[in-house]
Amino acid sequence: MALQTPIARARGLGAAREGTRRWMAERLTAIASLILVLWFVFSAMALAGADYHEVRAWLASPVAATLMVLLILSVFYHAQLGLQVVIEDYVHHSGLKVAAIVAMTLSLLALGAACVVAVLQVSIGS
Repeated sequence: MALQTPIARARGLGAAREGTRRWMAERLTAIASLILVLWFVFSAMALAGADYHEVRAWLASPVAATLMVLLILSVFYHAQLGLQVVIEDYVHHSGLKVAAIVAMTLSLLALGAACVVAVLQVSIGS
């Protein structure tokens, strides 16, 4: 016995009306993060033993800076999605739940922005 209407099953919407959007976003950011982390690990291994100026020159490359910013955005967005699910599952008081989600989102937004600014500062060279 299905608890959804046929149209709801066709749209893939659950009780929260979000459907699979968050689930798909978590999977896509996980795949993107995996690819970008592998790129970063291999790049870091290639830069092993390099001095500051060599690493800075590498990060000044538009490709490296862009991929680094994409890595930061992907990881922080994935963290936000995952932590929000944990908070929604384990915090039962609605006021505390909303406060925790807002605090977590703002914290991750601030940390992500600081990381992006740091990458841009090093890559542009100020």
